[in-house]
Amino acid sequence: MYECISDGIEVIYILVALEQELPFNSTDLYIKYTGVGKINATIAAVEACIDPKCTRIINYGTAGALNKDLIGQLIEIGTLYQRDMDARPLAELGHTPFEKNSGSITISNSHYTLSTGDNFVMSSPELKTDAVDMEAYAIAKVCNLMNKPFSCYKYLTDYADENSANHWQENINKGIEKFLKVI
Repeated sequence: MYECISDGIEVIYILVALEQELPFNSTDLYIKYTGVGKINATIAAVEACIDPKCTRIINYGTAGALNKDLIGQLIEIGTLYQRDMDARPLAELGHTPFEKNSGSITISNSHYTLSTGDNFVMSSPELKTDAVDMEAYAIAKVCNLMNKPFSCYKYLTDYADENSANHWQENINKGIEKFLKVI
């Protein structure tokens, strides 16, 4: 895990699940590898947010596409959902029961949507979005609660089907150059 040593400057953290997704060593970028899943992402987001020098958080990583036309593209996410929160009949799919405003988090004007869950998606999930991942909603929720600006970019490596794991491994680092041009 990359630790920030900032010597009085403001810091933008880039949270990435795995080093293979962004194997980049720079003194200009504060990259923090979260590990896979919502719990690991939550811990990393809290650690970044409590750094008094942290001014913004960006999440970059790979995601599965639910539209084959998006494969190979880097997209900026506009709205995030929690795909695996299923407490029906207490709340709608994707909503946390007994919480206000629990169904989605909008972070930009982008029309692209992403759902996060602690499962590797190999078929179209019930909650329909453009893409699926395993960390972004958790990071967005922490940033929202801690009033930190947040943006999210996902490189779409695969189509969510029975071949998605192989395609993800083949394409895990192909979005790096596209992402570095954005930031």
